[in-house]
Amino acid sequence: MAVTATFPSARILIADDEEAQRNGLASIIRGWGFGADTAADGQEALEKLLATPFSVLITDLKMPRMDGFELLRRLPAENIQVPAIVLTAFGNIETAVSTMHELGAFWFLEKPIQPSVMRVLLERAITQARLAEETQRLQRQLSQSGTMGQMAGASASMRQIFALVEQVAPSKAAVLITGESGTGKELVARALHTMSPRANGPFVALNCAAMPESLIESELFGHEKGAFTGAVERRAGCFELAQGGTLLLDEIGDMPLNTQAKLLRVLEDSRVRRLGGRTETLVDVRVVASTNKNLAEAIRQNQFREDLFYRLNVFEVQLPPLRDRLEDVPVLARALLDELNRKHATQVTEIAPDALELLRHHRWPGNVRELRNALERAVILAGEGAVVARHLPPTVAPSAVREAQAAPDASADFLVLPAGTTIDDAERALVRRTLILTKGNKTRAAEVLGISLKTLFNKLKGYDGAEQDA
Repeated sequence: MAVTATFPSARILIADDEEAQRNGLASIIRGWGFGADTAADGQEALEKLLATPFSVLITDLKMPRMDGFELLRRLPAENIQVPAIVLTAFGNIETAVSTMHELGAFWFLEKPIQPSVMRVLLERAITQARLAEETQRLQRQLSQSGTMGQMAGASASMRQIFALVEQVAPSKAAVLITGESGTGKELVARALHTMSPRANGPFVALNCAAMPESLIESELFGHEKGAFTGAVERRAGCFELAQGGTLLLDEIGDMPLNTQAKLLRVLEDSRVRRLGGRTETLVDVRVVASTNKNLAEAIRQNQFREDLFYRLNVFEVQLPPLRDRLEDVPVLARALLDELNRKHATQVTEIAPDALELLRHHRWPGNVRELRNALERAVILAGEGAVVARHLPPTVAPSAVREAQAAPDASADFLVLPAGTTIDDAERALVRRTLILTKGNKTRAAEVLGISLKTLFNKLKGYDGAEQDA
């Protein structure tokens, strides 16, 4: 099959400091029906790649101003995703192979170039580029259908968020994610990472609210041995651990002011100095921050630095509470059901209409996190088949609680005890009823009761012993 028929719109950029070689290769490639452009060095090639999309980059390694090594290093930093074929002189095969693995080159080709081999490599490289484009297209379709990564929602507000994440993810810009607790801020951060050129790098999350002021700087920036009492060895901080990837600063609004000042300097200089250290380390990290606080109000109360706010808030992704997008509950519930079935090895296939109706009318003060917890309880209790109203917690299904109390039976999910019941007897009755509901599955019963499996076994052993003594 002719290449011209398969890839009629492909454009190739050739970077080589030898004019005769680059022009000759361009002529051959144009003869195959491709578009071809040339650059005399890496700097010119980079400028053309920034201005115009190309299907494939063909580059020599040794060039003036910017060589091929530096050009390939710059591509991810500039968010340029293009397959690269490296040209190498005889005897430099080892260098070329190293370049492929370290810098992401697609292939290497030894000079003098054999046109037939170049044509095959071009076909393969263009195919890779087209597959990447198709993946991105399918990802866009997926977001339009109501899911993006672990996020789900078909409402207009969530579609806008999906579109914004898709636009912002490929860039290096800082992103501030705001919203109430439980709305899925970390899921947005992970989607930004997964859809970015840094997807193969680490994703590191630090909860600023969970760190005492005395430790947060060590967690962020690392420390040297002996930097403070208890620092028995050198330790890298989150910035170093996230090198080449994404760092999520969760609940940034709770970060101490002194630490905010040091964070701002790192963001501006891209350099980190460990506590107790004398040298600085250059870091390449994309920072994403999240908060459930009103940072504008925190700035007015001198609890948050205004300059840091503007440094972090290049793009803001504001997540709506679940009560403002109740139409998303069925989509979210379906996605969570699949996840929870995998986690608990259950076989719940659906949510019955009565249960779904209750889910859609609850106000969800805990947002998606509360929905997940409610469904986790329901999936464990149901085990298989359908989740029905009586499987939902009392906060979500109060009418089901009243019905069960009015006419309790062996299959009810609620336990009614007479006044005067001792704590020990109440606990025993609760454990026994839970085992009935989970059909004797002790692992699920322990999860419902919120205790370890070992604790459950010990309690059952104690009950059996007490009954034998009686």
